[in-house]
Amino acid sequence: MRLVIYGKESCHLCDDAEVILRELGIVAEYVDIESEAVLLENYGIRIPVLKRLDTGMELGWPFDAEMVSAFVAL
Repeated sequence: MRLVIYGKESCHLCDDAEVILRELGIVAEYVDIESEAVLLENYGIRIPVLKRLDTGMELGWPFDAEMVSAFVAL
């Protein structure tokens, strides 16, 4: 399963989300929403957002380790 985490620079919540993923040993591709206008429009006020590319399901902030574990187990 491939995961993407949408965020942007200087986002302390995004940093917190990446720590959770790292502690769980989960690898997710980081996508900076400021790289594309569409991403900025879709995720600008919702970041960080973890997305499963196999199902398109998204887990928006706030989330914790337990929620992420359940999300990837679906």
